[in-house]
Amino acid sequence: MVSRHKDEAQPLDSDWLRAHPLPQPDNGADKNARGRVLAIGGCRTVPGGLLLTAEGALRAGAGKVQLATIADATLALGVAMPEAAIHALPTGRDGELGECREALKPLLERADAIIAGPAMGCREAAGRLLPALGDATDGATLVIDAAALMALPHVRSTMPPRRQPPILTPHIGEMAALLKCDAAAIEADRPAAVRLAARRFRAICVLKGPTSLVAAPDGSMFAYAGGGVGLATGGSGDVLAGIVAGLAARGTPPLEAALWAVWLHGEAGRRCSEQMGPLGFLARELLAHVPGLMRAL
Repeated sequence: MVSRHKDEAQPLDSDWLRAHPLPQPDNGADKNARGRVLAIGGCRTVPGGLLLTAEGALRAGAGKVQLATIADATLALGVAMPEAAIHALPTGRDGELGECREALKPLLERADAIIAGPAMGCREAAGRLLPALGDATDGATLVIDAAALMALPHVRSTMPPRRQPPILTPHIGEMAALLKCDAAAIEADRPAAVRLAARRFRAICVLKGPTSLVAAPDGSMFAYAGGGVGLATGGSGDVLAGIVAGLAARGTPPLEAALWAVWLHGEAGRRCSEQMGPLGFLARELLAHVPGLMRAL
């Protein structure tokens, strides 16, 4: 860990968001101009998890979404999400992604934002995925989520430097894996941890929690405290990752995409809490609130 920073985080609120509006497509823009998202992940245990990521990206305004996942899951995903294109990747014996470097190459070249890791449960499989992204992704915003976060410290030396920082979206356990320390140490000083991760990985880092913290490599940090305990539910992180990528595909810079996504995700949780109760709403129920929240600002 690092020594405690005394400077406070900047509040992430509607005033900041109004001062940093999202880029808006022209009325005549086609779906390619609105941005193309590629989400890579999934496994046999949670084959539907990528649906949450895909819809998150579409609800955030991306024009096209492609899902690359284990071959076993493609037909069911394609039927469940007719708005997305589905690409089959090799499936390992453990039900996770197998070796997929060659299959990914043509998909990576056409993406404006790439999400690696959602709905994966195996660090080893994610460790094969991250180096497979290679140089083809350098013009795209890269969002690293779930199992790919657990693999990142072990493979980052094999990944080429990027022109713009990737976006990391860990919860406290994944942050502990990123920094190779105990979760208790993260909890004891969350601001120091998120700043350290942002600097070490040259990334925008979102530490999810009751108060979500977002840090940039230069040490700047933002705090959002409005989400509520109902967001601590299965699939919630998959939704957030999709929103981040959808905003980035539209041309939003990485830090602003992360901050807008944290706010949209949290405010969607607040609306679900008000309408249904503080506990028991589903991650998929967050999604329909996202377009209206963007319009409200």
